[in-house]
Amino acid sequence: MPQHKSAEKRVKTNERDRQSNVANRSRLRGAVTAQRALPAGEEQRKALPMTVSEIDRAAKNRIIPARRADRLKSRLARQANKG
Repeated sequence: MPQHKSAEKRVKTNERDRQSNVANRSRLRGAVTAQRALPAGEEQRKALPMTVSEIDRAAKNRIIPARRADRLKSRLARQANKG
């Protein structure tokens, strides 16, 4: 249990931030999964900008590291351009 008023506030803000991170990570995973589920070719190429935007937003908010975001975007683009 927190002993000070500032510690109580930290408990609240930490939980709020944690919930936000969980939601953002879930949204990111859903976008990537949906992108991969699309048939290769034109449909994936059309959906790619929205998925890349979601990845960039997660990287900006440090939900995932920048290098992981770059790797993920590269792999999705390669898959989309395969067809």
